[in-house]
Amino acid sequence: MSAEQGNASYGHKEFKRSKSHFADRITADGGDGGDGWPVEAGRYRLVVSRACPWAGRALVARRLLGLESALSLAVTDPIQDDRSWRFTLDPDDRDPVLGIRFLSEAYEARESGYPGGVSVPAVVDVPSGKLVTNDYQQITLDFATEWTALHREGAPDLYPEPLRDEIDTVMEGIYRDVNNGVYRAGFAPDQSTYEMACRDVFRRLELTSEHLATRRYLVGDTITEADIRLFSTLVRFDAVYHGHFKCNRWKLAEDPVLWAYARDLFQTPGFGDTIDFDHIKRHYYEVHTGINPTGIVPLGPDLSGWLTPHHREQLGGRPFGDGTPPGPVPAGEEVPPTGRP
Repeated sequence: MSAEQGNASYGHKEFKRSKSHFADRITADGGDGGDGWPVEAGRYRLVVSRACPWAGRALVARRLLGLESALSLAVTDPIQDDRSWRFTLDPDDRDPVLGIRFLSEAYEARESGYPGGVSVPAVVDVPSGKLVTNDYQQITLDFATEWTALHREGAPDLYPEPLRDEIDTVMEGIYRDVNNGVYRAGFAPDQSTYEMACRDVFRRLELTSEHLATRRYLVGDTITEADIRLFSTLVRFDAVYHGHFKCNRWKLAEDPVLWAYARDLFQTPGFGDTIDFDHIKRHYYEVHTGINPTGIVPLGPDLSGWLTPHHREQLGGRPFGDGTPPGPVPAGEEVPPTGRP
């Protein structure tokens, strides 16, 4: 099935997220489940779309941990064609490092005749041009735990060992009901499927709002992987999920706790500086023709609120623990003015 056929099918059958077909891991020495892929500065390239929340998580983790110089970045066009993610933002419509026009070429290099979908985030082995992994759940955890030798000085611990069980529990509920829940609602083929998914989304958001009313972060007193995963959905909520996916019981900006929490993270170096609202809106509204056949992209919402005071620092917490904020966004990776508040 082509990307165009797949996009047109959304809203006509119940949405089920595919498991990552390529789940190899890159580990400190290539062993211990590393499938022979060792962590090595300059060897791999992270391919993302700034529209995609799953890729957005990898972007945030890479920034917070200071992996920019060790792991290069390729950003795809937010608008896909029938060969899915493409490098039309680059000169000659080719990724300057991998030399390919479509991410599917790295998939094909890994598995000839690969019949599945082409997804981001994806990590590609530069010397061979082969895809290493598209396991969006594991990539960021390995950034935090396996790439430590290449972390910047002052990098936070995003997956602290004493809190992992709690982080995993929180992330499981957020993934099921919020991260994936908005898609189940937005691509629902009938009323009952939509209503069930939409109720799940807002029930989890209401529980999360209660949880965050008296604490700055989801687990412990520092930013963890759990916050990165929730942020990736919240930052897209009013721009696309509220209208495009019909998750419209209320807007994020109408929940004082979650809105302040999301703004707190957005204004934290490493979060908002990875977000391109232009890419986000154009991808969802133009690509998902099954539920928005006209391809019209709305003018709103007003983005200026993202930069307003949040006052969450009054709850205490230490964003980076014993560490420090990441430095400036590397040259060439800045989000264009069209995508910023």
